[in-house]
Amino acid sequence: MKLTLPLRLVLTVALLSLAGSASAQDDDEKLKPAEPDFSLVSLPTSLRLPKFSSAFRVTHRFTGPLTGDFGDVVGNLFGLDSGAVIGLEYRFGIVKDGQVGIHRSSDNRTIEFFGQYGVMRQRPGRPIDISAAVAIEGTNNFRDSYSPSLGAILSHEVGDRAAFYVEPMWVNNSNPLPSALADHNDTFMLGIGGRVRISSTVTLVAETAPRLRGYKPGSHHGSFGIEKRAGGHLFQLNFSDSFGTTWAQLARGGTSSHDWYLGFNLSRKFF
Repeated sequence: MKLTLPLRLVLTVALLSLAGSASAQDDDEKLKPAEPDFSLVSLPTSLRLPKFSSAFRVTHRFTGPLTGDFGDVVGNLFGLDSGAVIGLEYRFGIVKDGQVGIHRSSDNRTIEFFGQYGVMRQRPGRPIDISAAVAIEGTNNFRDSYSPSLGAILSHEVGDRAAFYVEPMWVNNSNPLPSALADHNDTFMLGIGGRVRISSTVTLVAETAPRLRGYKPGSHHGSFGIEKRAGGHLFQLNFSDSFGTTWAQLARGGTSSHDWYLGFNLSRKFF
């Protein structure tokens, strides 16, 4: 049967669209040296999770401060003798460019449900990647103090050497004190961070999240670290002035004493 010219054009466009979709999916499965993980330290990145793939992460923050006499710090093994705030996270690629996940932190037994969708990819002539993000969390195993959040992730990769991020975020019910809920009950913060690769498998990472408006006690979150990739695993040693690993925890800031703490992240991709 002979195909008419319009029908040929329709079939050609459809085949090209399918090929482009498959190519984009394949690209999401490839390693991005400048953006090897779905998080910096506590802030999210714009890394896409392939459809029906998953990833797992452990966050660990020792509660012993790295301050005071050096002998005392060493005697406490840089905080390792103290307790820890531990988080477990699982995320799943539910659709192309879209992922959902759950994060549980031992800090007030907080559970966070989150979703992220890649709106625009960086490409020649388009210097930034844009993702939309939404989350809601609750303390006491998602029974109390619900805090919904909205945000965007704007990123720019510099070849395969570095990636930089700007992340405006709004968090509602960031103030945990019932007597103060009528005033300053939300926080607008601006996450800023980046990664720089110093070898084929080692990167330096840093981030901060200053609160620009609303509820903002204590110190603004800040963190830096070094990480090593081994296949689908990524191990990160970090230093932070807060224990926060969810958006509302970051909105509540670091300790008022401006102490710093040792911690680590361990993540694993399943694709």
